[in-house]
Amino acid sequence: MTKKSEVHPVVWLQGAACTGCTISLMNSPYPKLKNLLLDELVPGESLGLKFMATLMGGTGELALEVLERTKSGKNFVLVVDGAVPTGEEGRFCTVGEETFADQVVRLAQASIVVVNIGTCSSYGGISSGHPNLTDCISVSEQLNQRGISTPTVNVPGCPPEPSWFVDTLARIIISGIPSDDELDSVGRLKEVYGTLVHDSCPRRGDFTTGKYARNIGDEGCLVELGCKGPYTNSPCPDRGWHEGLNWPIKNNHPCIGCTEPGFPDLMSPFYEKFGMEEAEEMYRRLK
Repeated sequence: MTKKSEVHPVVWLQGAACTGCTISLMNSPYPKLKNLLLDELVPGESLGLKFMATLMGGTGELALEVLERTKSGKNFVLVVDGAVPTGEEGRFCTVGEETFADQVVRLAQASIVVVNIGTCSSYGGISSGHPNLTDCISVSEQLNQRGISTPTVNVPGCPPEPSWFVDTLARIIISGIPSDDELDSVGRLKEVYGTLVHDSCPRRGDFTTGKYARNIGDEGCLVELGCKGPYTNSPCPDRGWHEGLNWPIKNNHPCIGCTEPGFPDLMSPFYEKFGMEEAEEMYRRLK
């Protein structure tokens, strides 16, 4: 008799964001979103998406009832897409009649793990960029301020390539909550984000030999045009997007460092090379 697949409930909560992380996942060539949600993620284990405002048919009270039922079960994974607005007591963003800030705390308390998808939920991202009129902060900051100790794992990117999220979720389901040794200093899985863009870049040889592009579209290393690859942990060079079809540097565009804390402010201006002072300041901020 075939063993029934164990279903792991997932609540996907969206806050201050552009929905780009959701759209990125929806456009994944493989696994397609329907495969991710309907098939087994790994043998004997599958996901059950219970609440996701962008995709679910139900709205209003009907949708919020599903959210409350899932929360009461307590054995669910909370995926958060978007930063947490804290200005004006959180009234810039609400889920039903509750502020997003309060909803994140309440759901995180009941979940087994919080997975932050995208740089906004992971570190604040564009939503918290200057002048940050809504006082957005990352999910981890919000939870720390409220004294919530639920484990969190970050999957940054603006947006992240779908496989980064799938691999992180699969790792959690197969092996449980990652230990501190398996995460880097900013909460990312080392097995996914363990290499610098610069180290795996196909133009690394140009950097070594001093062949630099002077204009967008030129051959050569893009560091003189502001490429942040030497300071950015991301698997972009190894995986690319749309089954490896393309990614920024392959498309003759500098890396803008979107997987790092402090993006976009810390990585700006995008098209100017970092000097030693800027690089030292960035490393100080990241530590």
